[in-house]
Amino acid sequence: QTEEFEIMKIVLDKFLWLGFAIMAFGLYSAFTGTVSIGFTWMIVGAIVLILFMILIVKEYEIIR
Repeated sequence: QTEEFEIMKIVLDKFLWLGFAIMAFGLYSAFTGTVSIGFTWMIVGAIVLILFMILIVKEYEIIR
C-alpha cells in the first residue's frame, strides 16, 4: 500500500511540474508575443493542475 502511494507521488509530481512549466511558458508568451496566446497557455496549464488535483483526491479516497 505504501509503495503504491510512493509511486503515485512520483508520477503525479511530473504532472505538477508539467502544469507549472506550461503556465510559465504562457507567461513568457504573454510578455514577448500576443497576450491572448499567452493566456491560452496559462489556462491550459491551469487545466493540467486541476486534473492533477482531481487525481490526487480520487487516489486519496481509494487509499483511505
